[in-house]
Amino acid sequence: MLAESVEEDQIIARVAAVDIGKAELVCCVRVPGAEGAKRRLQEVSTHSPMTRSLAELANHLVDLRIERVVMEATSDYWRPVFYLLEAHGLEPQEQGNGSTGHGNRYLARVLGEAAVIAGSTDTFLGERYRRIARRRGKKKAIVAVGRSILVVIWHLLSDLDAGFNDLGADHFARNVNTETKKRNHIRQLEALGYRVTLESAA
Repeated sequence: MLAESVEEDQIIARVAAVDIGKAELVCCVRVPGAEGAKRRLQEVSTHSPMTRSLAELANHLVDLRIERVVMEATSDYWRPVFYLLEAHGLEPQEQGNGSTGHGNRYLARVLGEAAVIAGSTDTFLGERYRRIARRRGKKKAIVAVGRSILVVIWHLLSDLDAGFNDLGADHFARNVNTETKKRNHIRQLEALGYRVTLESAA
């Protein structure tokens, strides 16, 4: 349940912090209170690292119109969480020991080229590239898809029994429910300065 928090000063209006461990992750969400209220609303919840639980969390963060997700993790537990949150259109930032920092420039260039090529394919990564490019520009699409490719490679190399299964270009259309789509469109219009009121056509 959302409850009032004491702290008032915030730069990011809607933010989530996720502490990731091997067996579970804890998510703290902070959002503005009711119009005119000085105190913010806070919610702390615990989740399983399984894909279904992470997808439910991602949908919840989208519904709350979270603008930024900051993750704290040891080892490489952050990687699948990072990838899934990105797939839901969120903007996760990894703050723990698993961060790659500025990384290798040669590797970044190769991943960037691979991302551009993926963007022209009828695959999950191709559709992901096009979706991000439409919303946030080609540069961010290249970085995001390049990072996704790196995550796929990491899993394949770290687990000899792992295999790659393309989710398909229609993955987003098949897995994002109607309510989430509606909230995403509302959020995009509000970001452009519009006040949105919905009325059923039926």
